[in-house]
Amino acid sequence: MRVFLDFEASSLSDDSYPVEVGWVFEDGTEEAHLIRPAPAWTDWDPTAEAVHGLSRATLEAEGEPHEAVASRMLDRLAGHELYASSPSWDGKWMSVLLRAAGLPRHALRLRDSELAFVEAARAGLPQNLSEEPAQAAALIVAQALREREARPVAHRALADAQEERRTWLRAASLAAAWKP
Repeated sequence: MRVFLDFEASSLSDDSYPVEVGWVFEDGTEEAHLIRPAPAWTDWDPTAEAVHGLSRATLEAEGEPHEAVASRMLDRLAGHELYASSPSWDGKWMSVLLRAAGLPRHALRLRDSELAFVEAARAGLPQNLSEEPAQAAALIVAQALREREARPVAHRALADAQEERRTWLRAASLAAAWKP
């Protein structure tokens, strides 16, 4: 099953680490977890805090232990197709989380959400399409992304993962109604 995932982080530096993770399965099942920083995680950028609104004090008081979050991710997400809007950044933070918990950093793999959007568009196109399916799918995905970009970004993990799922559903819907 497809799963759309997002992380929020301490900063965008090389020493950054995840502070929140959220995911939503294609069927709408979802989870979010605040992550209590591991002892070695000291990086912090007030600018990142201003974006996601999570203070380090909040994470230390309300966050779940990083090992528990990493284990939960493996339990729930292994064997599923994982997608993120920024797989390089989200993959970095996922790797940091898994390594800090003593788990294999490549136990989970992320793909770019746009691949899921294209798959949804191509699968939803009418069989008697007179134009090239790849071209139609590209136009559909571009429209779905324009609609997404018109909405504000929440910069919270679950809300952003939900937005990825919403865009995937929209690509499928646009494809089903496609008229060249």
